[in-house]
Amino acid sequence: MFPKIAGFRLGIYVFKDAEVIDFAAPYGVFSVARRFDPELDVFLIGETLRPTQTQAGFTVLPNYGFNDQPAMNAFLIPGGFGTRQELHNTRLHDFIRSLPESCLLTSVCTGSWIYGKMGLLDGLPATNRKEPDRLEASSFGKVPINRLAEIAPACQVSRARVVDAGRIMTAGGIASGMEMGFHLLRRGGYDESFITEVARTMEYHQAYALYRNDIETTESTRTLTPV
Repeated sequence: MFPKIAGFRLGIYVFKDAEVIDFAAPYGVFSVARRFDPELDVFLIGETLRPTQTQAGFTVLPNYGFNDQPAMNAFLIPGGFGTRQELHNTRLHDFIRSLPESCLLTSVCTGSWIYGKMGLLDGLPATNRKEPDRLEASSFGKVPINRLAEIAPACQVSRARVVDAGRIMTAGGIASGMEMGFHLLRRGGYDESFITEVARTMEYHQAYALYRNDIETTESTRTLTPV
């Protein structure tokens, strides 16, 4: 079990054409977990405080902008069509670099491309979406996990559902944001009984039982866990 972090705060980045499930799933896990521990917190971060139109026209209002520099224990980047532009968003990159070393850097799906583009995945394992859509499966496209290998050639590409490389944690496909949410609770020091109860309340306990061990960890992660 990881050391308990009181008042664990998760900030989720939202941007134009972010995939809704990618950010809504981990947000939902924390929302339900707050029923059992109200000290948990989760919020949305945008480049500014302007309303942000994510995938399929779903518009959200961020709680914070980059200039607010909210205190948080973990920062999450979802995937989606918009990650193609975010690869070149220097304001996002500067914001990530400004975060303290104690802040976990996490992602769902193609969000890991951002960390790869910044060179943060060099020498580390990471994952991405493995199931392509029709265009990605054609000769005109590329499977996202293969694109990760292209963006970050020094990354050790993994096919695990969640990869915990210490400070940086990545999750695979769109729905894996659920498992990222559960694992963030684990990294926040919550025990398995707490996480299982959250999954049961969400009527997700059977899927959680299937996926909870599909996590790749590194030696640096294992040293964080008290013996």
